[in-house]
Amino acid sequence: MLKVYLSGEIHTDWRDQITAAADNLEVVFSGPVTDHAASDDCGVEIMGAEPDKFWHDNKGARLNAIRTRKGIADADIVVVRFGEKYKQWNAAFDAGYAAALGKSLIIMHGADHQHALKEVDAAALAIVEEPAQVVSILRYVLAGRLVK
Repeated sequence: MLKVYLSGEIHTDWRDQITAAADNLEVVFSGPVTDHAASDDCGVEIMGAEPDKFWHDNKGARLNAIRTRKGIADADIVVVRFGEKYKQWNAAFDAGYAAALGKSLIIMHGADHQHALKEVDAAALAIVEEPAQVVSILRYVLAGRLVK
């Protein structure tokens, strides 16, 4: 069973597209918490309120890092998507962490991010623009041949 961690932007359905198209493959997917409010507020909800927004965010980031580190460490492949609407600094961090661990890294973004992400792309084994391309890569990795 291939373990794939899906990191990156949470404002589109790219994860759903990949998991739906890969439903017949021997792949297990994991990823960060994609409920934006839960992700932002988990630290203060569990460990107590913070009057300063910096510490509010800091608690959430640290708590989310437990899940992220575990997911990336356990993954065979890490897919990181950079979306159009927001800058995903956390996604860049995840890509760097995965590269440092020697994980196979697939980066997904549009052509307009090509220059800004050139260093991230250089660490990747594949750079794609569409979720379907990720699924095609997974099929190829699992089958060892092109599957149409």
